[in-house]
Amino acid sequence: MKLILATIKPFKLDEVRQALTAIGVRGMMVTEIKGFGAQSGHTEIYRGAEYAVSFVPKVKLEIAVAAAMVDQVVDTISTTARTGKIGDGKIFVIDIEQAMRVRTGETNENAL
Repeated sequence: MKLILATIKPFKLDEVRQALTAIGVRGMMVTEIKGFGAQSGHTEIYRGAEYAVSFVPKVKLEIAVAAAMVDQVVDTISTTARTGKIGDGKIFVIDIEQAMRVRTGETNENAL
């Protein structure tokens, strides 16, 4: 089992969710976050005054999948979330040692 952590641009969330559902992903957790990477924030003008935006709004997806689905999920996220511009996001894949569905007591891949 693997945990896929992906940060994407907020306006791409619905499109990515639909694409993941189409390939069989049954659930995910979504968190609104702020951060910066290569773009290191930017400046904006509000009511005539310029100010620095150090952290850019992003969305973090957390998706637990069977190891056999990892490549397909990563490919789906990367192609669907890509705009070709700076700040498209990152994807990380982490091992899951154990999982449990609280309601039923199912464990590991059955809990996904």
